[in-house]
Amino acid sequence: MTEVLTYLLLIFLVVCAISVARSRDLLAAVIIFAAYSLVMAILWQLLAAPDVAITEAALGAGVTTLLLIAAIAKTRRQE
Repeated sequence: MTEVLTYLLLIFLVVCAISVARSRDLLAAVIIFAAYSLVMAILWQLLAAPDVAITEAALGAGVTTLLLIAAIAKTRRQE
């Protein structure tokens, strides 16, 4: 069961990465990137690396997302 979940999460990561690269809306790209970071945190936890998972969740999904949203708020939303 864990292997199936791992493969599904890896497929989701690839879909998120492609979606971020192809997105023309910057806010949508930031939200997809946040989802990517959260899934990475889950994968790090499944790989028995809780310290890396906590760091990924805090920095990748938390701080980076807030900074990017603040930057988008000061600029145009569309590329």
